[in-house]
Amino acid sequence: MPDRSLNADTVPAAGPHDVPKAQQAVEERLIDTVLQSFADCEDPRLGQVMQALVRHLHAFVREVRLTEEEWDKAIEFLTEVGHITDDRRQEFILLSDVLGASMQTINVNNEACGDATEATVFGPFFVDDAPRIEQGGDISGGAVGQPCWVEGTVRDTEGSPVPNARIEVWEADEDGFYDLQYTDDRVSGRAHLFSDDEGGFRFWGLTPTPYPIPHDGPVGRMLAATGRSPMRASHLHFMVTAPQLRTLVTHIFVRGDELLESDTVFGVKDSLIKDFVQQPADAPTPDGRELGDRTWARARFDIVLAPA
Repeated sequence: MPDRSLNADTVPAAGPHDVPKAQQAVEERLIDTVLQSFADCEDPRLGQVMQALVRHLHAFVREVRLTEEEWDKAIEFLTEVGHITDDRRQEFILLSDVLGASMQTINVNNEACGDATEATVFGPFFVDDAPRIEQGGDISGGAVGQPCWVEGTVRDTEGSPVPNARIEVWEADEDGFYDLQYTDDRVSGRAHLFSDDEGGFRFWGLTPTPYPIPHDGPVGRMLAATGRSPMRASHLHFMVTAPQLRTLVTHIFVRGDELLESDTVFGVKDSLIKDFVQQPADAPTPDGRELGDRTWARARFDIVLAPA
């Protein structure tokens, strides 16, 4: 075992090595110089963010005593993340997600407010131009999966209904793919609708199933190298907007899913776990839809929006 006792010339480092005081001074002078380079930033918030980034980034480099070879690998990794990112695939968001940075940003920006519905990660597969459906419409667009009736209300924290709230909904198909992951320009598993005069909404979708995040790129290789699974717990995405109320980005998750404790992007919150109740093929549907010999499911999600 190496001697870890300290003498007058060494101080403990957070990493595996003892760093001489003279070396510590060299490193700290550089941090001070870099911090000072942002001192004249005209945007106070930008200056604050950049100086905090420098402090934390240098602390990481010093804690692990990053080698030049490791630095090279990190640059290669980030370069590949950039190269694989395009208008259909956002590998940087995926990287942020699997490191928990996306979820922590959501936590910081969505402080608890009464009984407001909790937020969770946005994910990389939202698009702005999803088709509109009317109440009771079908978001599946031909995607494969078990039909699922979803209904609920949108209210504010005072309990008042929120009419005409815009509700964006999107999800993967039964095979675990979003429409953007196909190459035929299909639009499926996504739509938007508006709450009615009482704040109610209802639509047909698909019963969520587990699926892996895209893991054929650098983020997937990182997960494999570190012994982590790329699997996400079954979920259905929502984004809800209304005037004077905080935009809500969230999911609902399927109670009983074995991946609830190991969701690879850390997005599960207990309040968002819902019952997706299985229905036999001969059970009447809420709107009289004929499903033949297919089973279906139903779920309820009552949404509470916080003040803006």
